[in-house]
Amino acid sequence: MEQKLKPLIDTMGEIRLDYPMNLIAEILHSGTCCVRITLGDPTLHGPEAFDNVINELAAYERHIDAHRDYFLKATCAADLDRAQKEGRLAIMYLFQNTTPIADDLDKLNFFNNLGVRSIQLTYNTRNLVGDGCMERTNSGLSEFGINVVYKMNQLGMLIDLSHACMATMADALKFSQKPVIISHSGCKTVFDHPRNTDDKNLKALADQGGLIGIYQINPFLGPKDRNNLDDYLNHIDHAVKVAGVDHVAVGSDREHRTIPDTDEERKKLEEELANYYPDKKQKIPWPFFISELNHPRRMETIRRGLEKRKYKTSDIEKIMGQNCRRLIKEVNG
Repeated sequence: MEQKLKPLIDTMGEIRLDYPMNLIAEILHSGTCCVRITLGDPTLHGPEAFDNVINELAAYERHIDAHRDYFLKATCAADLDRAQKEGRLAIMYLFQNTTPIADDLDKLNFFNNLGVRSIQLTYNTRNLVGDGCMERTNSGLSEFGINVVYKMNQLGMLIDLSHACMATMADALKFSQKPVIISHSGCKTVFDHPRNTDDKNLKALADQGGLIGIYQINPFLGPKDRNNLDDYLNHIDHAVKVAGVDHVAVGSDREHRTIPDTDEERKKLEEELANYYPDKKQKIPWPFFISELNHPRRMETIRRGLEKRKYKTSDIEKIMGQNCRRLIKEVNG
């Protein structure tokens, strides 16, 4: 019988190479056992996109190898269990765009062999696979995109639909023969933002056995300048109502450090994210984070918030990590 573990998993977060090990220790002390991290710059195309992810992958491989007391590279559910038992942080690799494979399906084999177990079909704009959420046309998957879905199913790679437009998302849910993940998004019914997911796709995701990770990006969660923990939990509540508690998780989409609420930090973020949007002149709303979750022990805060909202302990464990482990086991092995 498979051991009943209680993992805490961030379905998409940031663990930077410059994080000191005392910060990693604090993250581990919160109970977090796995973070699925993004490799590479998702706005790049062509050979530059390929080279970029290869360089970042190599850098993380060196970093994990140099700090084996703290990290474990994970490609399957058994690796998550091992990391949890050994008190290490499991790192799973994710691309937030298919541009590194260009038009070559064989590159999926290549990256799978390097330990990349999940790829997001699109970023904000159009690529060869389909349309992103900021694209004007809101078209679905291309023929090549359908073949990418089939190939990832065959390889046991987890398809990520974050940043996809609703039509691309619906097509991927239709054509995928395995459950998929929307690793970092919110609920469009709660707040109508292009990055959020509509109820129709949430229901289809649940019917297919997939999972949505609710992110912690302040301007994507509500209309206020500073949304709070309750605004965040409202998205979890709605996702649970529409998709069911077995299909909801935590996907922070943020760094696991405490981000100073300063003009200097805001400027750094604006410079970092400027190229991620079709309109390069777009001003990045500040703060980008939820203040109550702006620390490395955020999982504890979310747990307490769900307890306050009278979630059952078993359901909290599902949202905090068991749902994600189940999906990883089913798709990645």
